[in-house]
Amino acid sequence: MMRMQEVTLEELARQVDSLRAALASGDIDPDTLDEEGAESLISLPDRDDGPSMADRAADRLLDLLDSIGLGEIGAIIHTVLNFELFTVGDTLVTPFTILVAGILVVLTWWASSVLQRALERTFRARGVADLGTMAVTKRLLHYLVMAIGLSIAITQIGINLNALFAAGAIFAVGIGFAMQNIAQNFVGGLILLVERAIKPGDIVEVESRVVRVLKMGIRTTIARTRDEEEIIIPNATLVQSTVTNYTLDDTEFRIRANVGVSYGSDMKQVRATLLRAATLVKGRMEDREPVVLLTDFGDSTVDWQVSVWCDDAWRGPRLASALRESIWWALKEDDIEIAFPQLDVHFDPPVEAAAQRFHPTS
Repeated sequence: MMRMQEVTLEELARQVDSLRAALASGDIDPDTLDEEGAESLISLPDRDDGPSMADRAADRLLDLLDSIGLGEIGAIIHTVLNFELFTVGDTLVTPFTILVAGILVVLTWWASSVLQRALERTFRARGVADLGTMAVTKRLLHYLVMAIGLSIAITQIGINLNALFAAGAIFAVGIGFAMQNIAQNFVGGLILLVERAIKPGDIVEVESRVVRVLKMGIRTTIARTRDEEEIIIPNATLVQSTVTNYTLDDTEFRIRANVGVSYGSDMKQVRATLLRAATLVKGRMEDREPVVLLTDFGDSTVDWQVSVWCDDAWRGPRLASALRESIWWALKEDDIEIAFPQLDVHFDPPVEAAAQRFHPTS
């Protein structure tokens, strides 16, 4: 920082000496030299270029050490912190500038945490109890605050953001072909965070597996199965494949059970028995009536479908088991046969006569 000012003064002194030599040798007529001509011969430093944030902080730290009698130690620290590491454009990068950039990143992270807690308190005060809404909003706020803080830190080091964005675009094209899956998952995470079609706490079916969403990241989503197994799902899978969300608009979910009875059964009695069995199932929604449908005439059975409604898809297998068990006992009580495939074999008379010769009947 001080070195940059010294270099500027040395350059100015050299230009002044050159001007004096030109005047002494008669190369420049002093009678015709006005103020504007002198300024054109001397390149003055830009008056708008003031000291940077790191320069001002270092000067204040040095003044503070001088005021408490630690001037020599302050000078040593000042020399170490202002050691020139490398140059980025017209900016000297020193340990102090890197330290300031690191402090800015830490402060940005802390500010993001404070803002997220404040946002959560605001949501709770306004009666917003949806965990998915709070999680997604807090994550987007975190990304925004961190982007601003990192931009300030990078600018403090001396990197031109415009050049960085241009280089980033070229770099993105270069690695896009080699990192397609990672890029797809990253973009998929942004789409899920913005659209909010899937939120933490939702119960979804993806790739024939029902899971509860626990946490949504920018690249992957963590979910838990009914077997208490935590799985990591790439966000691209959730965006590109067909996903059933059982809790998108409401939590109502229908459970179905299929059963076949023999053709000799009284179908009116069968319907009444199945309806009674569905009504007795515990855990179903009381305000939604069970549905009994005759679905098909099979080879050996008359096929029926019984369905009830519940408000928790996570308990679906248990409720389905309770429904089937209720149907079993109801059919047993009414002496209605649950049919199973049967095959009648009829022999032609010659074949039957030959079979009786080998196995005569008594």
